[in-house]
Amino acid sequence: MYCNWCGKGIPETAFYCQFCGRAVGGVHAKRLVRPRHGRQIAGVVLALADYFDIDVSLLRVVWVLVAIFGGCGIIAYFVGWLLIPNEPEALPAVSVTTPAAS
Repeated sequence: MYCNWCGKGIPETAFYCQFCGRAVGGVHAKRLVRPRHGRQIAGVVLALADYFDIDVSLLRVVWVLVAIFGGCGIIAYFVGWLLIPNEPEALPAVSVTTPAAS
């Protein structure tokens, strides 16, 4: 099997390409959520980039151009901010300590 993104050969059972890291096999259920880390303002563009597997920098540039020249980019950003939920908070790891031997 070959990766659709980088063209390198990968095992038939692989879910991700070991060279470029993209998802290549199986069905992965994706959720459209605003990540808590890596945001610039509210994480709307980052959420869309993650969901559609697009480079976030490229999508941010396109979004700014649409906002400047089209005007609807700002409204769409606020709508996305309201409709796309936040990523669930990660719970802290619970450390189990053993009593000190005396």
